[in-house]
Amino acid sequence: MSEKAESFEKALEGKNIPVLTLDHKWHQLFTQAGMTDEIEQLANELNELVQEQGKLNNEDKKVKKIKNKLMDEIVQLADEDGSEEELAEHKRLIEECNEKLDANQDRLIDLPREISQLNKKLMLASMEACYERIQENTRKIDTIADWLTDIRIQLKKNVIRKQRAEKDNNALYSYMHDVFGPVVVELFDMKYNPEVLKKEAEKTVAEKAGSEPSGSDKTEAEKKQ
Repeated sequence: MSEKAESFEKALEGKNIPVLTLDHKWHQLFTQAGMTDEIEQLANELNELVQEQGKLNNEDKKVKKIKNKLMDEIVQLADEDGSEEELAEHKRLIEECNEKLDANQDRLIDLPREISQLNKKLMLASMEACYERIQENTRKIDTIADWLTDIRIQLKKNVIRKQRAEKDNNALYSYMHDVFGPVVVELFDMKYNPEVLKKEAEKTVAEKAGSEPSGSDKTEAEKKQ
């Protein structure tokens, strides 16, 4: 047993662990990442034991019901002087019921212990799988966190570079405009021409203002709504 498994087993000491395959929350652990082969095999074996226990309990109820019916009939036959053959047959059937109940009882005594042991194995395997997934997710989280930190730094640097380049373009354009005059606009495709940018911004504001209803027009529009 690995050191990690031993630590998990110590953590389970004294804990009342429900049957995992009957626990909806346990199944949710494997909705994103599927079960390992070991966990799937243990879960199937545990389900078989639980189903066997349920089947035997139901069978016991049916056999006890049949036995009680036979015993009531024996009493009735005895009161009515029933035939020896009928009495003998009822006793034989009751004996079969007793044998069946004894056999079931022996198995029902062993099943809870087997279910508990297998359930514990499944819990240990589940804890191991969850631990490995947590470790893997932590590595991913750390990697992404480092990437985000680097991106933020690069973003800040690029914002500063962009602002410096825009400032430099504005200064260059201003100097060229002063030296060469307005003709510079026709000679160069100035994307960062401060005058052009200013006019475009003013034009956008004016267009937005013109599209909004003013005064009584706005009131009429509101009335229609």
